[in-house]
Order: sequence, then structure tokens, then C-alpha cells
Amino acid sequence: MTDSISIEELTTLLAENRRTVLLDVRRKIDFEQSPQMIGGADWHDPEEIEAWIDAVPKDQDVVVYCVKGGMVSQSVTEKLAARSCRAKFLEGGILAWQASGKDVT
Repeated sequence: MTDSISIEELTTLLAENRRTVLLDVRRKIDFEQSPQMIGGADWHDPEEIEAWIDAVPKDQDVVVYCVKGGMVSQSVTEKLAARSCRAKFLEGGILAWQASGKDVT
């Protein structure tokens, strides 16, 4: 089972300023339709994962999110974990983040 992180857990991580890599892996069309991101995130095209996966640090926590926390972010998380990255996906994705009243930029 792929590891997940709740909105509350991510909020705590970010508030504590822990070195956390935040990756927005929404499909390109979804990102283009709604380019707002969780603060500090970098967007990476999940279809191009092989081009950027080796640049993801293995010595930091990595949190991945997509639109709803489903197949896209879970598959990226599994691929990162297979390369020894400490990756988790955000439960509910950016939609749940926004629905909980959290800011996006």
C-alpha cells in the first residue's frame, strides 16, 4: 500500500519548516485549467516522470499531490518509493486542501 499523508499532517510539516519537497503532479491539462498550487510546490508532468524522477532528493520527505489524491499521485508516489525516496501522497489532493480552507498560490 502506498503511504499517504493527511491535510493536517502536511499542514504541521509545513508549519514546522521541515525540509519537505512538495510536488504537484496533476496532469498537464488539469494544471493548465487550474494553475493554483499549494505554496512551495513545484509542478512536474506525471507523463514525463522518467525525465525528472532522478532529481527528486532521497534525503528529504516528499509529498506528492494531484487533483483528488487518486491514481496519478499514488502511482508517482509508488515510483518514487521504488527509487528509495521518502514519498507520500496527499489524501484528497488539492481539491481537499482547498475545501479545508487552506491557501493556494
